[in-house]
Amino acid sequence: MTTVEICVSDVPAALVAEAAGADRVELCADLGQGGTTPSLGTIAVALRRLRRVDLRVMVRPRGGDFRVSRTEEQVMLADIRAIGGLANPGGLSVGIVVGALTARNRLDLPVLRRLVHAAAPMPVTVHKAFDLVEDQHSALEEIIALGADTVLTSGAQATALAGASRIAALRRQAGERIHILAAGGIRAHNVREVVRETGVGQVHLRAPRQRKGREATDGAHVRRVVGELLGAGPV
Repeated sequence: MTTVEICVSDVPAALVAEAAGADRVELCADLGQGGTTPSLGTIAVALRRLRRVDLRVMVRPRGGDFRVSRTEEQVMLADIRAIGGLANPGGLSVGIVVGALTARNRLDLPVLRRLVHAAAPMPVTVHKAFDLVEDQHSALEEIIALGADTVLTSGAQATALAGASRIAALRRQAGERIHILAAGGIRAHNVREVVRETGVGQVHLRAPRQRKGREATDGAHVRRVVGELLGAGPV
């Protein structure tokens, strides 16, 4: 069974994704900047309203590059502690999504180590900052050693299909030690091909549509993605 993760920007979108059959939602703010940390109120309400999906929360204090200053790290650590302390009445699986690079686009291991440690026992996904690292195979070993749960990647290409051979190689290297989450241009019409070409067990996508002048989640598209992966074709 392939896990479907839908990236959303608010609680209504998360509820739509859940109702449409998603397995997990990644909750962010400011998707136009690639995603930043949502408000604690947004996370708290999501935890009260969602019933069955896993929840991952972006922890990123700003858009732009992935270098993390000491002050920004303090903000991230405070956000992680606050997220871990929120009430979770439904007992959902809650994790965080982080990334940190040096000026030379290598993993900032000291920062990442402190973030992963602060998040424990919550699972940690390392986001697409990973795709800016030149030696992804060495970086994957470093992330595994840190104790992260998942790495999100398009194989350092614009889309998962373009990076399929790299994603497949990373998945083989990872084995059972860490999850490889394929992302980038994944839609209902190509999701089976992405899974076939990469061998991944998890895919990540947005399913945006415009509603009343703002972006919302297209539940029909999420259902089509889930239906394709179930082998039932479009639903």
